[in-house]
Amino acid sequence: MTSGYVFDNEGAHSADQHRHLAELLDPLTFERLGQTGVADGWSCLEVGAGGGSVALWLADRVAPTGRVLATDIKPALIPTRSGLTVVRHDIVDDPLPSDEFDLIHARLVLSHLPRRQRVLERLRAALRPGGWLQIDEIDISRWAPLLTPDERARELYETYIETMARVLAAAGSDPTWGGSAAQAMSEAGLVDIDPQCHTEVWGPGSAGIGLLTSNSLHLEERFVAAGMTRSQLRDVRAVMADPGFRTVSFTVHSVLARRAR
Repeated sequence: MTSGYVFDNEGAHSADQHRHLAELLDPLTFERLGQTGVADGWSCLEVGAGGGSVALWLADRVAPTGRVLATDIKPALIPTRSGLTVVRHDIVDDPLPSDEFDLIHARLVLSHLPRRQRVLERLRAALRPGGWLQIDEIDISRWAPLLTPDERARELYETYIETMARVLAAAGSDPTWGGSAAQAMSEAGLVDIDPQCHTEVWGPGSAGIGLLTSNSLHLEERFVAAGMTRSQLRDVRAVMADPGFRTVSFTVHSVLARRAR
């Protein structure tokens, strides 16, 4: 998660990115986490906690006697509160306790890690027997515009999402990995695998379009290096803000699994 990680938590647009991610994904994440029965007294690990919204939710659920450890390679955006410990930690290489946690959650983390299978195995070992692992990831394989003001706008948006895929791949990420997460978790030795998928339609003012717009600013230099012009980036932001624009979202894969007892 170190040198190639494409999103910098200390960038000028990082807070906006995490705000949009929380608005977009927290409802699904919280619903799935609730299915584990997480409650007072549980010990939880939130990997790559980003803006900290999930870590805070977990801390509320396990209070007053439980604890949550929230980690990130750049944890400055994670709030602190009672029952929540925040540490700088690289999940690929830094030490991780064994047989420690009742619940581990990671969202949009493993797809950025070339050694993600090794990380899954480390997370399984960090669970107590019978403990839960939830992985939330995306797959951008089918991310097509549904309605655009004109053909040029369609082509521009398609160029934008194709360039996004190249930018992520160049940094070692796999933005399609969500579709492989369930199988990868099985191969890492987890059991009771329960995958669910979610898609929706995004239009102007939605959290999804807010995220895409924020990403176009956050990663502007990488987009330019990958072949888009600043003029094209300004234009695609205008396309996504047009009242006549709609696109299907990426697919969110939320996978629950357990360590064998």
